[in-house]
Amino acid sequence: MMNILLPTDFSNNSWNAILYATRFFEKTPCNFYLLNVTRMENLVVGADTYIPTHEIIESIYIKPSKKKLRELLKKISHNINDNEKHKFYTLSDYNFFLESIRKHIDEKNMDMIIMGTKGASGLEEYIVGSNAGDVITKVKCTTLIVPEHAKYSEIKEVAFPTDYNLSYDIKTLQPLTNFLNAFEANLRIIHIDKKNTSLNTEQLSNKDLLNDYFEDFKPSFHLLTNKKVEDAIQCFVESRDIDMITMVAKNLNYFQSILFHSKVEKITYHTHIPFLVLHE
Repeated sequence: MMNILLPTDFSNNSWNAILYATRFFEKTPCNFYLLNVTRMENLVVGADTYIPTHEIIESIYIKPSKKKLRELLKKISHNINDNEKHKFYTLSDYNFFLESIRKHIDEKNMDMIIMGTKGASGLEEYIVGSNAGDVITKVKCTTLIVPEHAKYSEIKEVAFPTDYNLSYDIKTLQPLTNFLNAFEANLRIIHIDKKNTSLNTEQLSNKDLLNDYFEDFKPSFHLLTNKKVEDAIQCFVESRDIDMITMVAKNLNYFQSILFHSKVEKITYHTHIPFLVLHE
């Protein structure tokens, strides 16, 4: 059985991620853990910092959270086809968000996190919201980020952007291997070059390692020249009907270019294409 953590704030985005998760793992036995975290914030009253007692936390925060989680379970039972392979459990916590995520990953031996996201609104509209951004950069667990308008369709085309500057551990790539096997999907490894320069010796070596590792899947390698990584990804996603984008978290250069910038006027992949983030 796989153990999947589904953080929820009861928003439409988190509900969409739940729907996506059940379809994504339709054929896989899974324990799904619905986690609602009430953010811990110290209240300043006058000159003193007020920390709520356990009784107050239970009454004001935990009980309402548990009630909403029970309602969510009912919604799942009424709206999602019965799947004997899937079991749902609820977790309610009053804590700092990341600390709660880490705690339950360790306690329940989670294999993966699946969470919804909606870019922050306002002048600085980022591709990934703050909670999702924190999880994929600060929590070492395979994470599938499901954008607000992503609808599940069978995974057939997977894009893997890389600059070939880093080598990846086999364990890090294993989740991707599992999904490629399960979906019989095609792997498209993309290198985006801003200046059309040749790969150096180390990059060529890392490219060969990827080719060897994914040899059974017959990966295709693509070189794109564009000054903006996000624009190149957008073109590739559109031309190839990409169903999922996969990245390794330690590859921060590509990570930040693809997910963490504020100019999203011409970028639509962030609202429709799920991101699989792999951690060492």
